[in-house]
Amino acid sequence: MTDSPGHAPDGVSDAELARRWLAEDGVTQTGPDTWYDAEPPARVLTTRDVCDHLGCLAFTDDSLDVPGRLRVALGLMDLLGWHPLVTHQIHSAHLGPQGPLPAELLWGGYRRRLESEREHEAITCSLWFDWFEYAPTAAEAFAEVLGDDRERLLPGAPEPLLRRARRVLEHSGPVPWGDKAATLRAAARVPALHHAVFRAVLRGHHDSYGSVDPAQGLDLLDRLAPAPTTERLQALRDALAAVSRPEGVGPGSAGAVRGGGGGG
Repeated sequence: MTDSPGHAPDGVSDAELARRWLAEDGVTQTGPDTWYDAEPPARVLTTRDVCDHLGCLAFTDDSLDVPGRLRVALGLMDLLGWHPLVTHQIHSAHLGPQGPLPAELLWGGYRRRLESEREHEAITCSLWFDWFEYAPTAAEAFAEVLGDDRERLLPGAPEPLLRRARRVLEHSGPVPWGDKAATLRAAARVPALHHAVFRAVLRGHHDSYGSVDPAQGLDLLDRLAPAPTTERLQALRDALAAVSRPEGVGPGSAGAVRGGGGGG
């Protein structure tokens, strides 16, 4: 793994902090998927081994303050990639006695990684599985990583912002419809984001935790031109048109329905 775009004023990246933190336990990287543990009995580890044994322990380190633990945890995501133990520790700490975590360090770190040219699978998987699928944090997370910037989603927007929007929208299926609808409408103004909007509606319909308002979803699809993946688009139109609108749904998501399983 390469280092991350997360840097402190001292110029040290989060990934480098994580490397130093692992080295304090005698663990150093020797190859793309190999690590060496110098603690007796010395042995060679895979990246998965490191994830399983040390990747989830950043917030247990009493020698670090909470911002330091968060930076190490973000750096571990950069170094080790997606693993549920590595990514979940940030979500868990945010909701636990150490939280809420410092907003700019947490969400600024997510936004910078979402804007970088490098794909950060750990970040998008963390958003989907940790933040978006858990109802109490879905709205906060979506607003922080994209929703609060929706007015900036215009034709000609900077490419880093478009990269962030594309990645967030494509993983926004579980976000309650009422919390993402305005952002989806804003994104539909930008031709470069049309495919991401399509995937957001598709996954909102198909994913087990997905949320979509059928009528509003159809209206969004009508705004996409040229139509992405035309055959799948028509199938999605037909599926949304066939869904009857339930009564008595929760506030902020009138008419929204949960998807029927299986990612799109």
